[in-house]
Amino acid sequence: MEAIVEIKYVLNTFWFVLAGALVMWMAAGFTMLEAGLVRTKNTTEILTKNVALYSIACIMYLLIGYNLMYGEGNSFIGGGALLSGIAGPDGVSYMDGDTPHHAMHADFFFQVVFVATAMSIVSGAVAERMKLWAFLAFSVILTGFIYPIQGHWSWGGGFLSDLGYSDYAGSGIVHLCGAAAALAGVLVLGARKGKYGPNGEIHPIPGANLPMATLGMWVLWLGWFGFNGGSELANDSKAAADAIASVFLNTNTAAAGGLVAALITARLLFGKSDLTMALNGALAGLVAITAGPSAPSPLLATIIGAIGGVIVVFSIVGMDKLKIDDPVGAISVHGVAGIWGVLAVLLSPGDATIGGQLAGIAAIFIFVFVVSLIVWLILKAVMGIRVSEEEEYEGMDLVDCGMEAYPEFTSAK
Repeated sequence: MEAIVEIKYVLNTFWFVLAGALVMWMAAGFTMLEAGLVRTKNTTEILTKNVALYSIACIMYLLIGYNLMYGEGNSFIGGGALLSGIAGPDGVSYMDGDTPHHAMHADFFFQVVFVATAMSIVSGAVAERMKLWAFLAFSVILTGFIYPIQGHWSWGGGFLSDLGYSDYAGSGIVHLCGAAAALAGVLVLGARKGKYGPNGEIHPIPGANLPMATLGMWVLWLGWFGFNGGSELANDSKAAADAIASVFLNTNTAAAGGLVAALITARLLFGKSDLTMALNGALAGLVAITAGPSAPSPLLATIIGAIGGVIVVFSIVGMDKLKIDDPVGAISVHGVAGIWGVLAVLLSPGDATIGGQLAGIAAIFIFVFVVSLIVWLILKAVMGIRVSEEEEYEGMDLVDCGMEAYPEFTSAK
């Protein structure tokens, strides 16, 4: 019996580590996607932001975030010693009742890459005009405090779990959280110079490297198998293996449905096959299926992804009409499609209720948006969050980093 328990422990721990590594690779996907969708003069800065935010997330979640999310506390916030969680007598094993389930450190690694994902969403939305160190200062707050507190409400056993909120891998907990923080930042920051005309004109600012953006989408698509598949939280039985297989299938087909639907929608709206809309359609499909990838049939998963792909095109267009400047479409992909994903859980059999899902959406958005708005306003007053018009024209690479990503082919002018 002890041998069986140990084998299950090893299998679960290995699955956590492997899935976490796949999700970590999503950081590279966000980096490439964002670097491809900004102008050449802002490439080095956005690369710096992404490698730095990942590192900050790892440190802040280690120091305090994990405990706020999973430590003993109350229905609103956790607490406790470093990496407390639900540890066994040895202090390093995550417990399932009286049985060691997987290593605590594997659990931390799997969770911390989710935190970095939420912060990566903010990076693209505020690109090309935010001061680097203001962004990094906000990263400390979101990854150490904002994300873990709202995460505790559901995954940490807080009040949203008591209300029946269901969010398998985080359409709301991760993606809506990042989008709400991003929206608050964009509203305080304002649009890029030249993006909108005085009479409501919208001037497209194309990205510099669409092959790189496409590669970023593929990397994210691959990493999402760890994001959703790892959230099964076990791989120690036939039932768990079957569930993981279903999650992989549904994740893949939702992304495909989202891409095709967005491509068709863009063709009907613009008369052109817009690659950037197709890329965001795939990501919207992935976000949409994330709240419930284990329950739908493959056909329903495809439809959920496709609806996400349609929604994201109209959302990106709508954001522009509202003069909300999001260079990569992150707020639409992760926020609007994230809300749809949380609601789409209700299309499959399960214990989720409309009241619980709406409560989760409202609680996550309001809390993250309001607290983020306050933090952004404090940062604006203390250190400023936006570069000058001259610095924005020159490019963030030279202003913040003192180097260009493509020095042989570009100039500030």
